[in-house]
Parts: sequence; structure tokens; C-alpha cells
Amino acid sequence: MMSLPFYQRHHEHYDRAYRHKALQSTVSQYQKETKGKSAVYAQGSTAYARGSAAYRHASAADFSLDSSAAYSHGSSAYDLESAAYSYGSTAYDHSAARSKRSAAYSLDSESLSKSSAAYSHGSESINKLAAAYRLGSEAYSLGLKDSNLMTEDQSYKMSPKAKRAKQHLVSEDKENEAIDYSVPIFTGREVSISGITDTEEERIKESAAYVAKRNLFATGEGVSVSKVAKSTSEEEHHEKKSRKVAIRESAERVALKKTLEDTQAFHKKLNQDKLLHPPEFVIEPRSHTVWEKQNVKFHCSVAGWPAPRVTWYKNNVPINVQTHPGKYIIQSRYGLHSLEISTCDFDDTAQYRASAMNVKGEISAYASLVVKRYKGEIDASLLYPGTVSMPLGLGVSPHGYASRFEISFVDKFDVAFGREGETMSLGCTVVISPDIKRFKPDIEWYRNGVLITPSKWVQMHWSGERASLTLTHANKEDEGLYTLRVVMGDYYEEYSSYVFVRDADAEIPGAPGAPLDVQCLDANKDYVIVSWKQPAVDGGNPILGYFIDRCEVGTTHWTQCNETPVKFARFPVTGLIEGRSYIFRVRAVNKAGISLPSRVSEPVAALDPADRARLRSHPSAPWTGQIIVTEEEPTEGVVPGPPTDLQVIEATKNYVVLSWKPPGQRGHEGIMYFVEKCVAGTEDWQRVNTEIPVKSPRFAVFDLVEGKSYCFRVRCCNSAGIGEPSEATEATVVDDKLDIPKPPGRIMPTRNTDTSVVVTWTEPPDAKELVGYYIESSVVGSGRWEPCNNNPVKGTRFICHGLVNGEKYIFRVRAVNAAGLSEFSQDSEPIEVQAAIAAPSPPYDIMVLESVRDSMVLGWKQPKVTGGTEITGYYVNYREVVDGVPGKWMEANIKAISERAYRIQNLKENMVYQFQVAAANLAGVGTPSLPSQPFKCEEWTIAVPGPPHDVTCTEVRKDSLVLLWKEPVYTGRSPIAGYYVDMKETEAKEEHWRSVNEKPLQKKFLKIGGLKEGVSYVFRVRATNQAGVGKPSDVTDPVIAETRPGTKEMVVDVDDNGVISLNFECDQMSPNSKFVWSKNYEPIEDDSRLNIDSKGGKSKAIFKDLGEDDLGTYSCVVTDTDGVSSSHTIDEEEMKRLLALSHERKFPTVPLVSELAVEILEKGEVRFWLQAEKLSGNAKANFVFNDKEIFNGEKYKMKVDQKTGLVEMIMDKLEDKDEGTYTFQLQDGKATNQSSLVLIGDVFKKLQDEADFQRKEWHRKQGPHFVDKLGWEVTDDCNVMLKCKVANIKKETHIVWYKDDREIMVDEEHDFKDGVCTLLISEFSKKDAGTYEVILKDDRGKDSSELKLKDTAFADLMNEVCRRIALSATDLKIQSTAEGIRLYSYVTYYVEDLRVGWVHNDTQIRFTDRVKTGVTGEQIWLQINEPTPQDKGKYTMELFDGKTAHKKTVDLSGQAFDEAFAEFQRLKQAAIAEKNRARVLGGLPDVVTIQEGKALNLSCTVWGDPTPEVSWLKNEKTFVSDANCTLKFESGKNVSFTISTVSTLDSGKYSIVVKNKYGTETSDVTVSVFIPEEERQSEQEKKKEDKKTKA
Repeated sequence: MMSLPFYQRHHEHYDRAYRHKALQSTVSQYQKETKGKSAVYAQGSTAYARGSAAYRHASAADFSLDSSAAYSHGSSAYDLESAAYSYGSTAYDHSAARSKRSAAYSLDSESLSKSSAAYSHGSESINKLAAAYRLGSEAYSLGLKDSNLMTEDQSYKMSPKAKRAKQHLVSEDKENEAIDYSVPIFTGREVSISGITDTEEERIKESAAYVAKRNLFATGEGVSVSKVAKSTSEEEHHEKKSRKVAIRESAERVALKKTLEDTQAFHKKLNQDKLLHPPEFVIEPRSHTVWEKQNVKFHCSVAGWPAPRVTWYKNNVPINVQTHPGKYIIQSRYGLHSLEISTCDFDDTAQYRASAMNVKGEISAYASLVVKRYKGEIDASLLYPGTVSMPLGLGVSPHGYASRFEISFVDKFDVAFGREGETMSLGCTVVISPDIKRFKPDIEWYRNGVLITPSKWVQMHWSGERASLTLTHANKEDEGLYTLRVVMGDYYEEYSSYVFVRDADAEIPGAPGAPLDVQCLDANKDYVIVSWKQPAVDGGNPILGYFIDRCEVGTTHWTQCNETPVKFARFPVTGLIEGRSYIFRVRAVNKAGISLPSRVSEPVAALDPADRARLRSHPSAPWTGQIIVTEEEPTEGVVPGPPTDLQVIEATKNYVVLSWKPPGQRGHEGIMYFVEKCVAGTEDWQRVNTEIPVKSPRFAVFDLVEGKSYCFRVRCCNSAGIGEPSEATEATVVDDKLDIPKPPGRIMPTRNTDTSVVVTWTEPPDAKELVGYYIESSVVGSGRWEPCNNNPVKGTRFICHGLVNGEKYIFRVRAVNAAGLSEFSQDSEPIEVQAAIAAPSPPYDIMVLESVRDSMVLGWKQPKVTGGTEITGYYVNYREVVDGVPGKWMEANIKAISERAYRIQNLKENMVYQFQVAAANLAGVGTPSLPSQPFKCEEWTIAVPGPPHDVTCTEVRKDSLVLLWKEPVYTGRSPIAGYYVDMKETEAKEEHWRSVNEKPLQKKFLKIGGLKEGVSYVFRVRATNQAGVGKPSDVTDPVIAETRPGTKEMVVDVDDNGVISLNFECDQMSPNSKFVWSKNYEPIEDDSRLNIDSKGGKSKAIFKDLGEDDLGTYSCVVTDTDGVSSSHTIDEEEMKRLLALSHERKFPTVPLVSELAVEILEKGEVRFWLQAEKLSGNAKANFVFNDKEIFNGEKYKMKVDQKTGLVEMIMDKLEDKDEGTYTFQLQDGKATNQSSLVLIGDVFKKLQDEADFQRKEWHRKQGPHFVDKLGWEVTDDCNVMLKCKVANIKKETHIVWYKDDREIMVDEEHDFKDGVCTLLISEFSKKDAGTYEVILKDDRGKDSSELKLKDTAFADLMNEVCRRIALSATDLKIQSTAEGIRLYSYVTYYVEDLRVGWVHNDTQIRFTDRVKTGVTGEQIWLQINEPTPQDKGKYTMELFDGKTAHKKTVDLSGQAFDEAFAEFQRLKQAAIAEKNRARVLGGLPDVVTIQEGKALNLSCTVWGDPTPEVSWLKNEKTFVSDANCTLKFESGKNVSFTISTVSTLDSGKYSIVVKNKYGTETSDVTVSVFIPEEERQSEQEKKKEDKKTKA
């Protein structure tokens, strides 16, 4: 099964032959044929196709009906199948088909001789033709087999394969029979061969014809054998015809051979390498913009083999020519393809795609078509069908108009200042006209003329209206001139501004700035040169050198590369690991410390340059930061030869860099190098890299003696050995070859703008390898220099921004190269920062304000650029326009006019005129404006007024502005009744104009509020009279609602003398700037009410006598600035306020912060005080009591603090006679004030009592005293702690505790360490209720504090104790006992006030003998005796502290109940056994001592159920009753042991053993029998006598 290419599986337009099962099978089988099996057919089939005409002439007369049918069938088969076989291939049968084709195509004369003689000449012709056709068929065999054509018109369909007819072949048995052998005739067209194919269609059809014919012949269709009666006449007649055919065929054979050779040559030219090639656009279709009803044609050229098929799409939908007859014309010829669209309309605006496809792939090219509708007046005859030209000379480009796109920048970014590490953003709003929504502009950003690409440092954004660039982490490398370029087709506009990046604050004060622009040069296997630029800021101390750090990519570990600082701004870093990537940074150092590190360099790989180039051109995998380098194993060791071209490429005081080329003789393995040195003039060679040879043909030699001369040489080495040395270098002196540049000269500053100066200089002499210049500026006299740039600038001109307007500056410059920074140049001459004067830009928006028969009044707008000085006047020119042809310009005025409206006299009625205006200032006359629109000089007769003019915006703020205008020159037929102001956002459409005022305005100004900050607006004004509303004025320029930095407002002021004035300041003035005051926006001509005083940047308008005549809006405009203005409105309320304030200033009072007040001080003193807002040093106060002045003395302490304005009087104590009125009188210059306080009656009494209390309190605190009275708290252990805070304690201070007037004995004395006294009461309960008192005393006095813990206070305390106890409760646990199951919890301790409740399954438990609760020690328990399944469930213990219930829950169900119940059963059985087991209850002593001969009687009680068995043991042996010993067991419980007469033999351990089924118990008694002393002596004597007797 043949699979479709991935790019065609979802394309409906693809040739359906791909999806036909019969074709897929056929193609698959055909492709599997071997060359040997198909050679005859591949070479001869074309010959048969081309020679079909010969066969028609040779056998037409003798064809039977079968032959005719076969011919018809073959022809129809070709017609049906020819186009379907776009691959030019079909299937072969592997067995029967080959045998049949062998019979049909057999060239053996023996098989043909068995046929009729009539066909002998035809067979011979076949032999000759087949031989001839083999010669020229190679081209077709290649073309049909290799090309695999798959393109054809959709009108062709794949016909199903005809059923194979049974063939009748000649056999040996019937070889003598006469048969008709009919050779099938195949025709594809009227002319089989028409020469070399000219078009793709012809070539495809020829290929399909071959496939169809071959398929028919192979299947036997069209071949039939029939029996025909033989006759001699027929044979002879056929023989004659055959000879004629043979002659004709002989002639055609020559022509056919030449045709095949030409065809082969043609196809060889088309595909010389005989390989398949994917499609490729040689010429892509171009976009077009046309007018409606025009024709447009897209062209493209495609290369590839097999020849690709091109399909056209509109908005990704295939274009069907049949569904739009006459609309589209698609043509393809000689690889050139075209799509023509007739009579374009607006719906044809779309994106068109040409898709080229063959078996190797697919490629698309896009083009856009914009169909425009012309809205102006235009002659339709100018639009010629079939062209793409535009009227009025407008051409077409891929983006629309080739003549011009109007690209303007709004809200532009200014010169920006930032600091390293900050985020900076630049933005600009772009307005493009005409606005073609389908086309987007190309937004490009440049830094110093170099295109910027997005990176982690730079982000770009285009919103469709605003272009922005963000520096995410600004560095000094980012400093420079930034340019925004907006490209539309062949036209573009640019806007540029400078960005300055200052050094970040140094971590160490006085440390230098960070180096910048770190780059890696000449990287090799283990070596790289790092270069950088020196910083502009050295921190006030010379830079001693630089440290270079490296970091392997993928890690964060930085390694310092040099031990001592290097001064040269290049440094070779060695010891890199081959194949790994590194980044580098540099730090500067001076005596104050080390700078911040520079921005890291771009990663660099330690590779041979050849390997790097190879990887760059053929990347094998995404960059991972590390490259594994492998080398081929050497086949045979060869000692390398000497390196060549050894030279010193760089020499400094610190190092020398060598460079060489590898040797030609080095074998197949890699080589390394040893470097040797010697002092010049000697042969004492020393190896520099003794341990590790280097891999790179670069090496930096360090540790050389400065000033000495050295020679160097290099040896190669590999596994075979070390080669011969190279030729030695010439003597090299260890010293800097690159000198520090000399200072630049001729520093020349010139004015530029209000905040910038252009500085130029000359290049220093003999300068080498300069990287740029640093410029510094200083305010004259300050002695402080500031850098103007932090990134060296190239060239000898620089604009220094950020200067203060009006200040005088001097400048100096220093040059920079790798060796260091030059000395500073001489200081420039001082220059004051002022804007340079230039001629103004052209006025614009010229309009006619009034027109009469012989004159016209013009109005225009002021130039956008005034040239840095005030415009002195305007010059107007005019010219006649006759039949659209303008005449010569003529001057309308000789003397400059100051107004922006001018009447031009002596014009011709009904004549058309154009006008232009030029502005003039001190610098001269500026460029005239563009010619205005043509205006006709005729009498205006309209009733409504003309347009107002000179509409301007002033006092622009973030939410408001003031609009000014002048009345129309033409008022209409009635006086003007008022004005309407319209506004809209700049980008809004015309229908969005809205009126600001509902009623007509009588004044010619309006303050418009409610604006949105940052939004751009435009305005216009219309005048109205009785006839109606007239024409609107020209639209104002767009105005953005914003308050610019530094904007100041007009301030109204009243001085100390009561003088009222309006004040305005401006810090943006130029030398020619003036303050212009106006009232209601009309110039102030009457100075009888105002005095105006302007000095420097300040101006003051002083009212002589403010009154109703002065009501209105006062404004002040500063000329020659960027619209600096402000206003203030004085209405009736404002006037009243100012007059009151003026009166207050004329007759001042001392303002008070607070009136007279009284307060009690700590010692019981009484303080009277008031505070004034401000007092001078001459202020004084008088103190009055009951209308009598009192003075400072023993009773009254008085004080006046002029600094704080505080006036106070202090009395030691209040006596009854001090009741009355107190008054403080203040005088400060001419300002006076007073304040009184009345202290009589209850007010005085309350104040007196409070003073007495405070006095006592003060005396109390002189000894030990309580700061916080006695209180209580409950500890975490649920104990009660009484505590109080004390102060003024010493060692001798004692503390005594009492309860109910009884002293509490405390074990330990309190040390008052933390000023807190405590008494701990453990396990607090009702018995601890009572009154507690604590007393402090020493020789200074005593103090006491009492706490009553009774009734409510005791209840509150117990509630807290209970709460703490409840919180201390542990979780409920389950315990099994012999009686049942116990649930329990432990608390810190238990008190009766803590109420305990139990709940079972949310039901309160009623306690019985079986279920009961209790408290044992700290354990609170619930006992369930003889538990049953009904006792299962959730149990909750509730502890109520008097306010809140605290709950603990346990689940006694499931496994928990089963385990507890089983344990209960076990314990119960064990208890029963313990209760009924046999035991000795008592009676037997442990030891019995008895005198020999006495009677011994022991008894005890035993118990057991059943009655136990009793037995005795003596000395662990069974003991039974005998005559001397009696053992008794009576009543099942009484046991006795009796020995009537004891002897020493009865001594021993006696044991009673009781036993029943529940257990056995043994009780022991030790019996000791002693003999009295006398008897013992007599017995001993007796024994002695016995011994003697025996002796």
C-alpha cells in the first residue's frame, strides 16, 4: 500500500489517483519488478506506442472483427486510464502474464513462422522495430520510472481494470493449422509523436498513453486469434501489402529514432543529476493593491523534479475555476505559473497562496491582494481594465501605496536616565495613514545603529498601536542612541533618543564602577582572550587593575583567573577544559576596594576554531553547554614535525601571547605542544609548560621579567614522542606595545537644547586601537565632575543631556583603549545651557475665515517649533490657479504681521487661489508652509457665522485644560450669540464628536474638566447666531491629558501688611521668555487696579484694592516655553476669604494652637497653659487672676517658651482662696491675643480634690509601692497565682502576705528581681476563699494591696480554674476490669466545682449500680459493670467549668468493644479463681523458738471453695501424725499442729500445704528447740564421762 505524504493527507485537492485502490496495487507491483524482467517492456513499450501508426497501415486490411474490437477496446482503455496513471507505471503478472507477454512480444522467428505467411512481414517488422526502439527508449524508461509523476487534471478518472480475456496461443499440436494472428493497435491521440513535449500536460498524457498501451498488451486485451480459411490469393495480396508497410515503417523508424534521441536530451536538461528534488520557488508571487474593477495577475516560478504541480488558494480554500467561470484564469507553462483575477471587487481582498507539490514534498508562497474603493472625485476612464496602475499617480506596492505612508510618532520617549540593575522601558505610539488593517508594520529597534534582537536583557512588544522596548536589567552596555524604525513596504520613519545608564551604588564606598562590554576573542581548545572596556567612574582613586572570573556553563561557581590585578583591558585565560563552555566577568579594583562584577559575557566553547565552524554550520543537537570532543585512534604513531609561523601576537608587561600553525606532518592522532623560552642572546632554553602540554596553537607566557628580551619556540608531541622545535621568534621585549592614548584636544561646547549641550573635540595624535571617549561635565565653580556617558562613545561629537537650564558648565574628555584611559583634556570654555536659536518651522492648517468679492481673510496655526525664540511675525504669499495649473507666487504683505489672521486685498472675484505662510523670528524667516487647498474668491452669503479661529489649548493638566479661541471674522447676517465646544478622543471616528456645553458660551474660553489621564483629545469650536450654528473651526492638534513634571500652579498670597497678590514661578525660562498676564484671557490694559512685578523666574500681580471690579479669571503665560501657564479664578467667595485674610494680616492676632487649659501634675501641682502657633523672641505674656495681674514668685511659677509657643504657670497647691478666673494675655509685636479659664463651684472643687489625691499618690510612691494592684492568674498547672507589680524596692524591703488577717508563712523570701511578687496556691478549692492582702514596708514607708476572693470574685476564679482543669484533661481511654469496662481520663487535679457529665450516643447517662462514675485522685472514670452489647456506642465526657462544656469522646464499639469485653471476661475469671483458691488466712508465725521438753501447739485458719486439702511438710518432706505429733483439720477451716514434748530433733522448717482446684498455697514456720544452760553443761559432762569409760 502506498502511503500519502504527510502534507497531503488532509488536502482534498490532491490527485485522487493516490487514493484509488487499483492504482495503489498496480503501482506497488510495478515498482517491485526487477530490471531484468521489465527491460524489454521498458525499452520497447515506447516504441510500440510511437509505432502504432505503422501497425495500422500494415494490418488494417486483414484485421478480423476480434482485432477491430481489440483496437476499440485498447483505444477506449487508453482514453479512460491514460490520465489516471500519473506515475506512468502499472502492474505485471509474475507468471501467466509474463508468458503471455512473451508470446505477444516474442522476437523469436520460429514462433512467428508457425503463423500464417501473411504475417511474416509484420513479424519481421516487429523484430526490426523492437530492435530500433531499444536504442532510444532509455529516456522514457528513466523518465517514467524515476519521475513518478503524480499530477494530472481532475477531469481524468481511473477506470477499473478490464477483465482479462483468455488468450489463444500457438501450440505444437496445431502448428500446421492456418490461424489469424492479430497484432493490437494502440492509439492515444491522432498523432502519437509530436516532437519534444512542450507542456507538462502533454508530457503527462504521453506517459499515461504508454501505461495504458502496455497494460492492455500485457493482459491480452485486444489480442485475438481466429481461424481463417486460407487461399493463395489472399496470402499473396497480404504479402504485397506487408511489403509496402515495411517500406513505410523503414522511413518512420529513422524519424522515430531521432525523436527519441531529442526527447532523451530534453529530459536530461530538465534533470541533469537524475535525482528527485523537492519543490522550490524561484520567483514567489508578489502582493498587490488595486482599485475596484481592475484586473490583477499573480506570477510565480517553481523548480523541482518531478515537475511540481501548483495549486492556488484564496484564504486557504482551493480556487475552482469551473465554479467561477471567467473570474479566474490559471495557467502553467515552462515552470511559470500564473493566477489572473478579472474585474476585482472588494470581496477579492484576501491572502492568496500558491502550493507547489511533488513526491519529495510541498512548499507554499503567500501574497496579499487589497482592493480599494476610491472615495474622491475621479474620472472612471482613468481606471483601465487589465492594469494595476492607480489614479493621480499613485502606484502600488506590496503594502499598498508605494508613493508614501504617513507615519507619525505620538507620545514619544524622551532622553532616559537609569541605573544599573533597574528596569527601563521605552515606548512610542505609532500612527500610520492610510490605516490598512491587513498589513502590519515592521517594528525595528536599533542601538547605535545596530539592530537589536530580543534576549533575556531586552524585551520588545508591539500592541498594534504602541511599540515598546524594555531593558529588564539595565547595564552600561545598554547605554546608547535608541532608534525606533517603523517600516511599511518601501517607506519607513525613525525616531531616536538617547538612553543613559549610570553605575549602580558600589557595595564599598569609593570602589570603582563595574567594567563593561566583556567579550571573548580568539577562543581555542584550552585558551581564550577576554577583553573589556574600562569604567568611566574610578571612585575617586585610580584603578589599580582588574580581576577576571570564569564560570562553567551549567554551574554557579565562579573562579578567579588571575592572582594579581591586570591593567591591560585584555587578558588570556588558559587552562580551559576542551569541549566545555564558559562565561566570564570582570571586576575593577582600586585602593578602596573591588567593584561590582560586570555583565557576564556570551558563552564560549573551548574548541578548535575549525570544529566550532563545523558545528556552527552543521549543528547536530540543541546547545547544552558542553561539547564532547573525540579524536580518531591513530593507526600508526608518527612523531610530529615542528610547528610553523610562530609569532608574538601580543606583548604586555604581564604576559606575552604566542601563536603558531600546526605542523603538516602529525599522523592521524591529535597533537599537543610544549613552549620553550630563553633570554635573548643565549641558548638556555627552558620549558614553560613543564607538566601539561597545551592543545591550542595559542599560548600566554607569564612570569617574565619586565624590560628583558626573550625568544620563544614550540615543540609538538603525541604518543610517538616529542618533535623538533620550531624556529625561534625574534627577540621580544616584555613591555606594553600599546601605549595609553594622549588626551583629546580642542574641546568645543555649543548650545543644543534647554537641557543639553553638543561637545566636539579632536582625536588625540598617534592614537591606536581607540575604543571610545568618556566625557565629563562640571558646573562652573562647583569643582565636582560628573560623567556624561558611561559607555565609551565613538566619534568626536557627543550630546551631553541632563544638564540644568541656565547653569554654566565646563567639559573635559578622555580617550580609552585597551592600555587604559588617557589624561583628561583641557577644560572647555564655560557655556550656559540654553536652547540654540533657529528659524521656526512652517505654519500649517491654512483656512479661509472670510471671503468677499475682492479679498479673503486667512487664518493658520502657529509653527510647532518656534526655533528657541519668540516669533516676530508672518509673511503670506498667494498665487492664482487657472484650470488646475498654479501660477507664480506673489507677496501679500511686505511688513511682517503679528496676528495669525490676515486679509489679502485686491483679489479677483471668482478666481481660485492658493496660499502659503512663513514665520519669522530673530534667526530669520523659516520655511514656507505647504500650499493650501485651492480657495475660490467669492462673496459669502451664508446666514450662519464663519468658523472661529486661533483655537489653542493651554494650562494642560491630567484631568483638565483651558481652550481659547477668537471670534469668527465672518459673523453671518446677525451678531454672534455664543459658542459651542466639541471634543473627542484623537483616535475616535467622526461620529464620536460630542458637545461640551449644552448652552452657548458668551466668553471665548472654557476650562474643560473630566479628562482621562494619558488620553489624547482634539477640540473644535462652532459659533452660533440667530440663523443657526456655523462651520466648525479647524481641529486642534492632539493634546494628551497629563501634568508634566515640574508643573507649577499660580498661588494667591496675602503678605504681613495685608497686600493681596497672585504669584507664578517658572524654572523653564529662556533668556527671551516673558510673563504675560491676562484677565479672562484678554490682555490686561488697565493698570489702575493691578501692579505687575516680574524678576527672574518669578512674577507677581498685586491688587491695589481688591473689589468686585476685580472678579474674574487671571492667567499667566510664559512665552518661549513649552506651554508653561496657569490661572486662578477670584469669585465672590474667594474675594471675601482674601479680604478677611488681609484684614487679619493688617490687624494681626497671635494664633493659638490651644486655648488656656489646666491640668494636675504628678506631685499634685496645678499647671495652667496655652500654646501659640508661633512666637517671636520679643513675645511676652501677662498673667491675670480675678482682674489683677499676678507675678512670678513663690506661689506662681511662670514661663514663656518662644520656640514652641508654650506659655504656662504652675501653682504648688490649690487653696480655697484660689477660686476664680485666670487670664493669659499675649503680645507679639503688634499682634495680641488672650485666653481665660473660669474655675469656680464644682469645677474648682473637683480640681482641688484631684490635686490632693495626686499629692498623696506622689508621697506614697516615694517608698515601696504597688504599680499593679494584687490580682490573680491560673497557671498551666491549674494552680492559682496571686501576683502584683511593685516598684521602688530595695534589699531591706519586706513583703508580708495575709489571708483573712492571718499571716501566711512563705518558705522562701522574694528577691523582687523582676518587680513582681507572687503567691502560689496549689490545688485551689473552696477552702482557699477569703480576703488576701500583701504589705510592702521598709524604713521609707509601707504600701498595701488587697484582693477579695469571695462570692462572685471567687466564682470567677473557680470558673477559670475549672476551665484550665478541663483543658488539661487527657483523651478518654478504655480499661477492662474484673467488674466490667472503665472509661477514664486524667486531669491535673480535681475540684468539686468541676461538674462531670457522661453521654452515651447523645443521651445523658443515668447512673445506677451497674453504670456509675467517680473520681479517684486525678482520674475521672465511668464504670460499666457486666457490660452488654447495648453498652456499645460513642461515649462523651463533659466537663463544665461554669461557662463552657469541654468534651472528650471515645468510641466503644466494633473492635474496641470486642477487645475490651474479652479482656473483661478474662479478668472476671481470674478474679473468681483468685477469690476461691485455697489459702492460709493466718495464725502461723514465721519462727517458733521453744525449750526442749515443752509442748508445741500451732494453729491456723485455711479457706477455699471447694474445701482445700491440707498436708504438712517437714524440711520439704511429707510429714504425718505420730504419737508425739498430732495434726488436725477441723470444720474445713481450722488446722492445728501439736507436739506434746519437743526435742531438738523436732527443730526444722514445717510447711502447711492447702490445695483445691483453683490453686495451692504453702505457709512455712521454722521451729527451733533449745536446751537450757544447766542441762547443757550436765549433758556435756555426761558425754565426757561416757568417753572416758569407753577409753
